[in-house]
Amino acid sequence: MKLSIVTTLYYSAPYIQEFYQRVCRAASSITDDYEIIFVNDGSPDSSLELARQIIAADPRVLVVDLSRNFGHHKAIMTGLAYASGDLVFLVDVDLEEPPELLIEFFETMQQTEADVVYGVQSRRDGSWFRRISGKIYYSLYNWLSQVQVPHDTLIARLMTRRYVQRLIEHREHLFAIDGLWEITGFYQVPVAVDKHYKGSTTYSLAKRVALAVSGITAFSNKPLIYIAYLGIIMTIPSGLLIIYLLFQYLLGITDVDGWTSLIVSVWFLGGLIIFLMGIIAVYLSVIFIEVKGRPYTIVRDIYRHLPDKPISQQTAHDSITHP
Repeated sequence: MKLSIVTTLYYSAPYIQEFYQRVCRAASSITDDYEIIFVNDGSPDSSLELARQIIAADPRVLVVDLSRNFGHHKAIMTGLAYASGDLVFLVDVDLEEPPELLIEFFETMQQTEADVVYGVQSRRDGSWFRRISGKIYYSLYNWLSQVQVPHDTLIARLMTRRYVQRLIEHREHLFAIDGLWEITGFYQVPVAVDKHYKGSTTYSLAKRVALAVSGITAFSNKPLIYIAYLGIIMTIPSGLLIIYLLFQYLLGITDVDGWTSLIVSVWFLGGLIIFLMGIIAVYLSVIFIEVKGRPYTIVRDIYRHLPDKPISQQTAHDSITHP
């Protein structure tokens, strides 16, 4: 049995060496036939250099160097495309998710015969804003999306080869990877995990909002349907009110006046229309991006162990683009 371990690099220099040592120990307890795939997602620090240094001493290590920063989830999908193992272990390099989870996930997979064993946070650490925004994100996502995702899922997961092959067939450019995990199907088993929060993250608020928008628009047309429902809800009462006011005016019961109410109504309806047009515009932008058919990552170089060459030349020039 061959095992592939996939992780991504972005401002990851402080963690690479310890991650490598710990994940090797965990993998060795399961099999001697394993590979480690580092995907450098355009990291501006020394992550690439440190990963290349590991290659010189370990032929089981492969480094996929992307031409720029394409984003965490796209880098993950690229790394999974290079994995060749019968089992594939995906985990972040920053040690918030212990590499030793591999052993626990493997035992669970053996017991349950699942295609995927994934981690779920037993408790959510971080600031109150981080915790509350996380709950709001998952609640809103599952309310609007046609794909229901478990709350507080982790990147860490052990997957079978057949599941990974089906997963990487997805070709969306804008997506949330937890939605892809669920929509791919197969038998998936959660495991409660204590995640160690290191106190900082490269996911800014803007990135989180963009990820939420991408996830909802990629897996649901409910916002567009709700626009139609809202139009009906507003049109019918408004029409009835117009008929009522016209009836009172014709019978001379009351005069129809009130500039303040008129201006407020215009502003309210104008803002609502612009907001609804904005939702439609988001979906149009998704279509605009998807129909171009551009690769969502571009591989600049692939580094692997070449015993006859020094580390400065440990490059296999078979760079490819990933669709």
